[in-house]
Amino acid sequence: MGGYTGEAVVSEKSAAVVAQHLDPDRYEVHKVHIYPGDWYLEDKEGTKWPVDMNGFSVPMNEEKISFDGVFNIIHGSPGEDGKLAGYFDMIGLPYTTCDALTSSITMNKGYTKAILSGIEDLHLARSLQLFSHRPENVQNVLSQLQLPCFVKPNNGGSSIGMSKVKRAEELEEALIKAFQEDNQVLVEEFVTGREFSIGIYKAAGQVHVLPATEIISSREFFDFDAKYIPGVSEEITPGRMDEREVERVKQIAEKVYLKLNCKGSVRMDYFLEKDTGKFYFIEINTVPGQTETSLISQQVRATGKTLKEFYTALIEEMWV
Repeated sequence: MGGYTGEAVVSEKSAAVVAQHLDPDRYEVHKVHIYPGDWYLEDKEGTKWPVDMNGFSVPMNEEKISFDGVFNIIHGSPGEDGKLAGYFDMIGLPYTTCDALTSSITMNKGYTKAILSGIEDLHLARSLQLFSHRPENVQNVLSQLQLPCFVKPNNGGSSIGMSKVKRAEELEEALIKAFQEDNQVLVEEFVTGREFSIGIYKAAGQVHVLPATEIISSREFFDFDAKYIPGVSEEITPGRMDEREVERVKQIAEKVYLKLNCKGSVRMDYFLEKDTGKFYFIEINTVPGQTETSLISQQVRATGKTLKEFYTALIEEMWV
């Protein structure tokens, strides 16, 4: 749990829920916090024991704690962008999330869209990827894309640094805000429609698609406050789709999961465009939130499963 970005506070909340629901009859659970220059295990008394990064073990008095596997619940860097996955791969330690390559690619929204182009029935909003903050960016965006548009950090999460731009004079400020979070920015045309988010995971070698959640935000878009402050948005699980739409989204979600070579639990956000019903990909999260009210948690419960059963399936899959 933890991390190197502003999402660390969300990670800590997710980790508290995961730890609470892990099966104590099957697993001995230790909470490991990862912060810049400060990796430590926190014991039941609140004592912090430094992690030996040579092999991801923890010397404690006369014993040494080693691990059979890692339940990774770090949102953002280094848990979601491939850095931690690469480290675990090098020391041979299994983990519950995507491998280093998939994690690093999917953290980059522009690259992810490029890989997913060509999937049948999957639509991608027109976009422009900016690699540096330059004066000509504003004119380039206005000449190539239509307003309104979203401006977002290309490698960010939890909608931090993201803006919806309706007028040309708002664009420069939105770009500054996004470039403060990342050195790459994605500008994407707005799609009018209903927003959904759907969980996908692999267990017992099979890809499973959870019921989608429809998101109705009182904000301009599903921003950080809408995601984490109760009452700012309404979330309907399962979302309001007819049987044909449900089946179509399920097929597309599975194709996306397989094409990106995902592992563990991921969450894909999408729009159903107004009038046309076209499926528009927004982004994919490879370490989605796991708080009690998080979308994945809602979707798991909608299937009749408990979080304990869900987490057990994720853990067992990493040893397959």
